[in-house]
Amino acid sequence: MNFRPRDWTSNPGYLDEGYKSTTLRAPSRPLIKFPKDAVELTGPAYGGEWVGPLGSDLTRNGRINGEPMGERIIVTGRVVDEYGRPLRNALIEVWQANAAGRYNHASDQHDAPLDPNFLGAGHCVTDEGGRYRFLTVKPGAYSWRNHHNAWRPNHVHFSLFGAGLASRLVTQMYFPGDPLLEFDPIFRSVPAHARSRLVSRFDLDSTEPEFALGFVFDIVLRGRDETPFE
Repeated sequence: MNFRPRDWTSNPGYLDEGYKSTTLRAPSRPLIKFPKDAVELTGPAYGGEWVGPLGSDLTRNGRINGEPMGERIIVTGRVVDEYGRPLRNALIEVWQANAAGRYNHASDQHDAPLDPNFLGAGHCVTDEGGRYRFLTVKPGAYSWRNHHNAWRPNHVHFSLFGAGLASRLVTQMYFPGDPLLEFDPIFRSVPAHARSRLVSRFDLDSTEPEFALGFVFDIVLRGRDETPFE
């Protein structure tokens, strides 16, 4: 498989003054480019048998004794390659904070409540048309210590493996109309022309009556219109 060069003008730099932790981990020397080998171009490969029946339902895969707290949402979309072709059997993993803005992780010591019925992580593989679907709750905003009065917008983390390691993507999905976006240095580290690719859109067709609002987040792996890394 041939891959177009990655469009680095659509991705954030390794070092961003507004995003303070990048000063600790950004490379201090120019990166060394290596030619792609067969491993990067042909694997890994996943199929539907790899995921469990509750992998894409975050409202049930961590349930102990009740429904998770918060507003139910449906997140759906298509994954395509740099040529616009749908990618089948692409592995998608998601993780997020709960409705109160806290992750189910020992390193998150924010004083927001944990939800005993919400794991905050899930996975699925795309179908023949490159489509995916997750049922979850809308994540809450949370404070962080990047700067004074810093708050992260509502967001869901995405990890994707496409047709090869060369199409690897780790990114974040945001919600339309979030007032925190203009103040968030992580979102703003993405070049301005590409930021809209990280914002989902409300979709009435995927909304289920009396149950959950629907949001569409389409993903492009590599190429001129690629979804940026975050």
